[in-house]
Amino acid sequence: MLTDRGRGLLESNRDRDRDTGQAFHAGLKRERELEHDAQIYRAYEREAARLEERGLEIDRVQLDYELKREYQQWLHERDRGRPDADGRPDRDEREITQWAHDHDLPFFDGHVHFPDCRIEYRDIDGREDHLDVEVITDHYRGAHGAAVGRCGFSCHRGSSARIGGGGGGRGGGGHHGGLAEELFE
Repeated sequence: MLTDRGRGLLESNRDRDRDTGQAFHAGLKRERELEHDAQIYRAYEREAARLEERGLEIDRVQLDYELKREYQQWLHERDRGRPDADGRPDRDEREITQWAHDHDLPFFDGHVHFPDCRIEYRDIDGREDHLDVEVITDHYRGAHGAAVGRCGFSCHRGSSARIGGGGGGRGGGGHHGGLAEELFE
């Protein structure tokens, strides 16, 4: 976990010529999720090592709340500043489906599904891609657990043991079967 001073050091040494938009965070976002966040980091380390072994260069990591914030901003952009806005977005399902497709996120059961983190990387030819990572905990039961299994994310147990999902390529939106899906059916 970074301190404010540590984040400042990273920001001051950022390569502005090759800025990928990587966000740096200091402190805890939600203290009650500290253990889960540590598990996400361990899962990231494992996936990063696999990507680097394949000669791929990691550009950026986005956490779930960064992806969700981007979605919420888009969802409500028409409402901003309108005195008659009631807090509900005026986007229809077709628009939401298109947004999810454009961001390579799964959309089913009326919802966009977000991974715990997204690792964006480049291959040696400069092609950009990403891998979506999800940490499965004991709380993933029933419909929620089944939905995670359908997302095609690279899934890890809370102990960071990989249990299934996409192994590369567009790591989010595909519906790859795997052990995670079998566990939740």
